[in-house]
Amino acid sequence: MKKIFPLIVVLITLSVVGILFIQMSWINNALKLKHEEFQREVDNALKQTREALYSKFTYDSKLIFPNEESRQFFLQNNFRVDGAFTKEDIETIIEKSLAQNNIRLPFEFCVQNIYHFNILQSDGFQIADLHSDKQIELSPDDALRSHETLYLAIFEDKNAIIREMLWMIIASIVFTTIIVLAFFVTVRTLFNQKKLSEIKSDFINNMTHELKTPLATISLAIDALTNEKVIHDTDKIKIYSSMIKEENKRMNKQVEKILQAARLEKEEIKLNIQQLDTHQIICKVADNLALQIQEKSGTLTLKLNATSPVIEADEVHFSNIIFNLLDNAMKYSMDAPHIEVITLNTGNGMLSIKIKDNGIGMDKETQSRIFEKFYRAHTGNLHNVKGFGLGLSYVKAIVDAHGGKIKVESAPGKGSTFTLILPPGEKE
Repeated sequence: MKKIFPLIVVLITLSVVGILFIQMSWINNALKLKHEEFQREVDNALKQTREALYSKFTYDSKLIFPNEESRQFFLQNNFRVDGAFTKEDIETIIEKSLAQNNIRLPFEFCVQNIYHFNILQSDGFQIADLHSDKQIELSPDDALRSHETLYLAIFEDKNAIIREMLWMIIASIVFTTIIVLAFFVTVRTLFNQKKLSEIKSDFINNMTHELKTPLATISLAIDALTNEKVIHDTDKIKIYSSMIKEENKRMNKQVEKILQAARLEKEEIKLNIQQLDTHQIICKVADNLALQIQEKSGTLTLKLNATSPVIEADEVHFSNIIFNLLDNAMKYSMDAPHIEVITLNTGNGMLSIKIKDNGIGMDKETQSRIFEKFYRAHTGNLHNVKGFGLGLSYVKAIVDAHGGKIKVESAPGKGSTFTLILPPGEKE
């Protein structure tokens, strides 16, 4: 997976870049083709203009031509604009020829003789327009009577082609955007799958470790109970039986944590809401943890300053919230844990519960992820921290279910402060 994942990302990236390149090349080529098509239409319009001028050119009607070729030869050698047409005549003919080729753009024109003198020109024609490549010979260089050239300056709208292809360009951009978004979603899904795979592996490792220890203890205790020296010793039987019972309870707690996480994910946990005195719950949980804190030479200080400590909550789940937060405060302390629990009422009547510790603290990235299921913070030099990474995700889910909020303030090496904000209970 570690080798395949980067390869998949690289291949998808190359594919998307290739598609984008092809799309841009296609649009560029389409614009070029449209421009070339426009040039051909102008050339056709100029040829039609010449034919229209030939057809309107007056000559001796008594002349008889044996075929069209001889007629064309006569016109090419005898045709002239000077004296035969007005500028209005030529302008009308050019406009009609352009319209027949779907060109409806402003234009100016000029007709020059062999000496490059202007014979006729439109009012707006400029000398600079002579450099235009839109021109046509009205008569050949070796014409018997004259040599005239028509110069046509079409004021092409550079954005006209883009406007004409706008729907195609928009469609291309839309579909390209969809492809890029699909690429983004695919890569993000791959990252999420990779992350879930790593989380699953960590969870299985943690679960195996957590269950292996009590199972080993139970196995040793059972082996001891079958020993002939122990089987007749009542005191030792009680000790080993007590060990089995405690380790069994410990395994049940671990299994219950996993089941709780599953029920939370399926939203199957039902809360038994009642009015609770948070100070009583906090004191009860503190008493249960007192021995563990004393064993670590730590302290647990309660500053229960809230004047209205009553909330509406589920007693079991609220007790678990306080227990998990205090348990974390103990587990993530390098030295003797010094924990403070502070309660107070905020200005809007909400109950605030702060749990401060002197533990290892957390960086910003860890703070943003500690409430994710199965996530476990890096503990640095602490190697005895056990668990599945379910405690804080459970706390967050239960706090949310009670309509409250939880936040954390921390810095590496400076401890952490978890703050619960809970709505007050109804006054009796």
